[in-house]
This record gives sequence, structure tokens and C-alpha cells, in this order.
Amino acid sequence: MNEEDYQLETLAVRAGIARSQFNEHSEALYLTSSFVFAARLKPQRAFRSDASNIYARFTNPTVTAFQNVWRSGRAESCVATSSGMSAILATVMGLLSAGDHIVSSQSLFGATVQLFGNIMKRFGIETTFVSQTDVAAWQAAVQPNTKLLFAETPSNPLTEICDIAALSQIAKQAGALLAVDNCFCTPILQRPLDLGADLVIHSATKYLDGQGRVLGGAVLGRKEVIDPVYTFLRTAGPTMSSFNAWIS
Repeated sequence: MNEEDYQLETLAVRAGIARSQFNEHSEALYLTSSFVFAARLKPQRAFRSDASNIYARFTNPTVTAFQNVWRSGRAESCVATSSGMSAILATVMGLLSAGDHIVSSQSLFGATVQLFGNIMKRFGIETTFVSQTDVAAWQAAVQPNTKLLFAETPSNPLTEICDIAALSQIAKQAGALLAVDNCFCTPILQRPLDLGADLVIHSATKYLDGQGRVLGGAVLGRKEVIDPVYTFLRTAGPTMSSFNAWIS
């Protein structure tokens, strides 16, 4: 069977494992900042391709295993980050530029409100906050420079929900992307990509880990959408630690 044929419950415990030459039963933990190359030219080729483990700011086998587990929830690509908030930051910084506009639910985690309403405003990215549940308000808030619709559903802490499929249609008509913060539900209970979202953001600090031990985040979606997010992470370094990836 191919990976896509398994149920999500099976993937949750089977996906992502890449055993070393020692054939360990559990996922290996690679606590290393860099990697050894057998020949002088190999690092040059590796840095150009991103296909090898190069430097742990952006490539680490344990973090890759974490990404593969969550990518297996029907996403083409995944980038792991140091926290749920850094996942949101990487999304905005990777995909938006000064002069762009965000339409966002007003029912968000408080730090996300601060990020959109204060910090990103200083970089020339404006946000209009609307009612989470009022589809007409989302539509009315769209501007010619709107590049992103952002919802957190169910929201933290009010647990308000939104119509993901309806917001997807608004985003497509505007030529914008729809990002959904799915920190409360995880892919087991809600799969926004199946409902038309372009990006899904998780906080591993919440139910993705479930044990209260981890800080981490993840951004998932189509490869062409996730690639700029990865480029930002590779440069700026809001990187998930290999230990947090392993314990998740």
C-alpha cells in the first residue's frame, strides 16, 4: 500500500519514520548542528539543491520526520517552525510584501492580533479584522491589494468557527490565499485543505503534542505555496529544534 492509502490514525503512528543503519524501533534523535560530507564538492551541490541534510537551521533528519508525519495528513509540503506564532510569522513574511493587505478574523489568539495589528503594520502590511462568523463581512473587507485571508477555527479561546469553504471561494475570487490556524483540531478532527484552504498552520504546543512539553509549529500546503515560507525559515531561522520534533 502507498502512504496515501492509510487512514490518518495509522499515519499518526507510522508516518515519517526513516530508520538509520542501526534499525532503531523509535525515531532517532539527531542533536547536531551540521553534517559531514565525503567530498569537497558535495556541500556545494547540497546547498544548491536543499535535498541533503546540510545545516540544522533548515535541514535536520528528526525535523524532517516531524514534517513528513504532518505532511502525510494529505498535504503536499510542510515546514516546521520553533512555535505556532513563528509559523504564522513565517507564513506572512514568506508570502506577503509591503503594501499587501490581510483580511483576518477578529477572533484570534491574542499574540496573532498583536502580530497582525501592530508588528506587521510597521512593515507596511495592513490588516482588516472582521467577524469570524459573518461571511458577508469577509467579502466586504476584501481590497484590490488583499493577498491573504486568515482564520483560526475553532478560535482560541472563544472556540468560534467559520465557514472554511465559503472563505476559500472569497479568497479565490480575490486572487488571495486562505490560511487556517488549525491548532485546536489537528488533522484528525479537521482538514482545512480538503475544504479549500491553501495553507494550514498548527501549533505543536497545543493538541499536536498534547503533553504540554513542546514549543513548535508547522505550515502545510501545496509546494509552490510553502516554498517561500521555507525560504524565509532558511534565511531567518525560526527553526524547530530536533528535540521538540522528536518528542512531538
